[in-house]
Amino acid sequence: MFRSRPPDAGPAPSFFRTRDLVERGWRGRDIRTAAGLGRLVTVRRGAYCTADTDADCVEAGRTRGRLACISELRRRGVFVLDHSTRHIHVTADAARLPAMSAHGRVHREQLSRTPHPRSMSVDVFDALREAVLCQPPRAAIATIDSALHLGVFPHDELDELFAALPRRYRRLRRLLDSRAESGPETLMRLILRSIGCVFDIQVVIAGVGRVDFVVNGWLIIECDSEEHHSSWADQKRDRRRDQAAAARGYATYRPIAEDILWHSDEVRAAIVGLLAARATI
Repeated sequence: MFRSRPPDAGPAPSFFRTRDLVERGWRGRDIRTAAGLGRLVTVRRGAYCTADTDADCVEAGRTRGRLACISELRRRGVFVLDHSTRHIHVTADAARLPAMSAHGRVHREQLSRTPHPRSMSVDVFDALREAVLCQPPRAAIATIDSALHLGVFPHDELDELFAALPRRYRRLRRLLDSRAESGPETLMRLILRSIGCVFDIQVVIAGVGRVDFVVNGWLIIECDSEEHHSSWADQKRDRRRDQAAAARGYATYRPIAEDILWHSDEVRAAIVGLLAARATI
C-alpha cells in the first residue's frame, strides 16, 4: 500500500505536508489509510507526522506553533523544575490561535535561531534562553547545568546565551557546574553554598565508592531519587555503603529529591543542625 516511508523527521520532530508525501510516491488514499490506522498523525489539515512523534510536539503543531522553553528541554531529557505547563512558541504575527488547554503558555518573542520550516520544536538555544526567563533563578541554574552535563547544550555557546539574556541574569553564570548529574544535585549545591560550608562534589571514597557531596570533610550527602533508590535491593546497597562510610568516620544524610526540590528550607535546616551538632562535640 505504501510506496515509500515518510520523509526522515531527523533529530527534531517535524511534520510533513501532503505534497512532501506525494513527492515520495504516496497517493491520497495511502495517506488517508495511514492516518486512519494511526500510522500517521494528522497535525492539522494537510500536515502529518509519524505516530511516534512526541505528543506535546503534536499539540504545539496543532496550534501552528512549536514546542518551546521548558517543555522542549524536558522532551530532550533536560531537568526542569515544573513541567505542568506546556510551553509553545508562535510567531509574533500569528493569527488567532486554536483553543489551548488551561495548562498552556504561549511565547511570541523573536527567536535567536530560525527553526526549519517543518520543525515542531524550537532550537535548544532558544528553549534554554526562554527557560531561564520562565523559572526561578535556582531552577534556571539547575536546567543549564543539566543541559551542559547531558551535552544537549555546548559549553562554548554560554557566552552567546548570556549575551541574549537581560544583564541581571549574568550573575547566574558563576554558579554553574556541569558536574551535577541531576537537578537535585545542583539545588543541593546551592543550598550548601547558602550555608557557607566547605564541600566537595562527586567524591570517590575508598571502600565506599563515589558520593554526591562531602561537607566539611565528614558529612556525606546523597541526593536520592525514586528512580534509582526505590527497590529493596537499592536500599540494601545504600545502607551498606553508609555502613562502610561510617566505619571510616563519615556520617551520611540522604534527603529525598522531592524535599530538595520543594522543601529546601527543611533540608537546609537539617544540614545546619547536623553541622552544629558536630561542632559541639
